[in-house]
Amino acid sequence: MKFQAKVTDVTKIEADLLAVFAGSEEARKVDGAEEFDGEQGDILFLHSHGNIPAKRVAIVGLGKISELTVSDLQTIAAKIGKKAKEVAAKTVAIALPKELQAQAIVEGLTLGTYTFSKHKSEETRNKEKHIEEVSILTTPPKLNAVVAGISRGETVSQAVMFARDLVNEPPSFTTPTHLADVAGKLVKGHANMSCEVFGPKEMKTLGMEAILGIARGSDEEPRFIHLSYKGGGGKTVCLVGKGITFDTGGLSLKDSKNMETMKLDMAGAAAILGVFSVLPILKPNINVVGLIAATENMPGPKAIKPGDVVAAMNGKTIEILNTDAEGRVVLADALSYAGAKVKSDAIVDLATLTGACMVALGEEIAGMFTDDVTLAEELERAATDSGEHIWSMPLARQYKELVKSDVADVKNISGTKYGGAINGALFLAEFAPLSVPWAHLDIAGPAFAEKDAPLTPKGGTGFGVRMLLQWLLQEK
Repeated sequence: MKFQAKVTDVTKIEADLLAVFAGSEEARKVDGAEEFDGEQGDILFLHSHGNIPAKRVAIVGLGKISELTVSDLQTIAAKIGKKAKEVAAKTVAIALPKELQAQAIVEGLTLGTYTFSKHKSEETRNKEKHIEEVSILTTPPKLNAVVAGISRGETVSQAVMFARDLVNEPPSFTTPTHLADVAGKLVKGHANMSCEVFGPKEMKTLGMEAILGIARGSDEEPRFIHLSYKGGGGKTVCLVGKGITFDTGGLSLKDSKNMETMKLDMAGAAAILGVFSVLPILKPNINVVGLIAATENMPGPKAIKPGDVVAAMNGKTIEILNTDAEGRVVLADALSYAGAKVKSDAIVDLATLTGACMVALGEEIAGMFTDDVTLAEELERAATDSGEHIWSMPLARQYKELVKSDVADVKNISGTKYGGAINGALFLAEFAPLSVPWAHLDIAGPAFAEKDAPLTPKGGTGFGVRMLLQWLLQEK
């Protein structure tokens, strides 16, 4: 899909589909549009009957423009894109009201029409309908801003789709080794980027017994990935991603239904790789480190057993009572590494950690756990400005006793059915360095769409990429 900005009147633009917004100045130029007063996201189709060059016209309801969020606008644009595909429109023109930003339109159209058809037959792929060209119509004073918005929107969308593709690939393809290969390819040709990959021997030397313990049940070797981007500026942030490339639950085996989509358990890692895929393009003025702990969680003959004890890199011991709570265990080593080997000003981890967070916040909102008010405000602002949704959750220290073990320093499940998301975050806090602001993002809900939604077709969503890029670009 190619985007371009045009200073062209809606009555003169040639397109298979012209989209104008109800109540706007441009809509009033189209016969019949002035009579439509739909709710936000409602779309009315009109045939132009040759009165204007565009073949069809879509009148789109906005609601109150003053109340529109970035997320609203992305969703509206996604709906336009889906409708355009339904009528097989290859060329689309959108008349952009002066109050709206082009970036959100581009992201909505691109992400809303995303498909993952790599593994479908050629015959099936050939039947798919695609939008080839989108013209965003604007006025001369706004042309430069629209061009910049298009460029930013295309780049951010590219990063999100990169992450989506990784999550949507079959788990036997997207192994820990594959993630490491992807990371290595991202840094090639960029003098300010580097990648270091540790295998089992190096992890053993570092004392990463936690991730090695989880990896024992699989024939696939684990990988620990250290990405680095030197953007200048005075700050360094560290992004940590859970990379369980397939989660059977280990010996605490999941049932078949709950195992079907467990290729998604590396969505945190995919988000970090998505971010790094476009850092050379966006060039944020900040140094970024990406850490990914990648392994499978399988019930092989050497699999870790409930009741086993492992030591993380920082020396703290973990009693593993449930092998299906493995994500926090591998992150224990990743956060320990971040504290020991990375001099950062902030650490943010992303993990599909708990079903409990989905119970609390549903499928579209990630839970954020942090004691640092400044970091919380920065991430909340970045989420709002990028169209993603996070909600601050309590890092309730009074529950800390629930993760203490009788035979080790901590245990990987609390023993109570309540407060699972909080207890998972409290476990991670045992391994995050005390001297560095840290936030844990539980993305179990929004990382994978169980059904089609306007902006997120069924499958991997690439959640976190837009927010993290916004955060990095607003950091100084």
